[in-house]
Amino acid sequence: MQKNSFPILISLLAFGVVATFIFSLTMGNASISVVQAIKDLLSHTPSLHQTVVWEIRLPRVLLAILVGATLGLAGAAMQGFLRNPLAEPGILGVSSGAAFGAVLVLYFGLATSVWYLLPVAAILGALVALVLVYLLAGFRSSVLSLILAGVAINAIAGAMIGVALNFAPSLFAMQEIVFWLMGSLANRNIHHVYIAAPFIIVGWVLLLSRYRFLNALSLGEETASTLGFSPLRERNLLLAGLALCVGASVAVSGSIGFVGLVVPHLLRPLVGHTPGRLLIASALGGALLVLGADILVRQLDVARELKLGVVTSLVGGPFFLMLILKTRSRWI
Repeated sequence: MQKNSFPILISLLAFGVVATFIFSLTMGNASISVVQAIKDLLSHTPSLHQTVVWEIRLPRVLLAILVGATLGLAGAAMQGFLRNPLAEPGILGVSSGAAFGAVLVLYFGLATSVWYLLPVAAILGALVALVLVYLLAGFRSSVLSLILAGVAINAIAGAMIGVALNFAPSLFAMQEIVFWLMGSLANRNIHHVYIAAPFIIVGWVLLLSRYRFLNALSLGEETASTLGFSPLRERNLLLAGLALCVGASVAVSGSIGFVGLVVPHLLRPLVGHTPGRLLIASALGGALLVLGADILVRQLDVARELKLGVVTSLVGGPFFLMLILKTRSRWI
């Protein structure tokens, strides 16, 4: 990588996010002027333009950025921390815990009673999953023990979601659970942004602030320790950040897979395989990918919108297969 290529890469990604953000605001079934919406907002004039842009499109676009950036950033952090290119944000069971918390609310039909109950239940599910991982593995356990505990929590949460689907009180409840698990940003409002953004931003700060540790860790745990880092403290901060931002993202979007796996892989060679630099690049790349995927699903059949998680899986599945084939070619 050239010395000055990193600022250029970040600038290009940031420009792509801003351009896609503006383009996404103009997309929709109704012919709405964003400029007119801004004028109406500034002049305090109620209008259809203002309502559609600020109350329908803007929350969806903001959530796409928050969720995409979270998944990209968390994927890069986990791959750097575990030093495993196949690691992804849900490896410690946080995503499954959040999904199970939301499924409980949907199963008992509580999602329509209070709008914030579902995202709050998902965030609590993520935090409970992280606590269980620590209780299973121990606070001073090795990384391998944490991963094994995360696999166990993933399996248990997945099984409980299966039980909820099996004994769903009605076909409508089953459909609601399945559609939520597929991941979507449809029918979200600004309140979803308000409830998720604080947790996500705190999680981002915790993950981004560990960039020096991740750079040192790429040289080995012993080297990181000799440079003055406390592996236990750094690990706890990383995992706390992961639980906060990933749990809050799953709470408002459902399960959206492969973003945290694909984006760091695509950008790693462009940042010189430096874990610290990969964090901010992956955050911007993840936001760009989810924004683009959301624009795509909005262009398809309006009556039955394709779920966002399905689109990212359609992109991530073949990429994952290509990664396996590439790895196998090294073994032969």
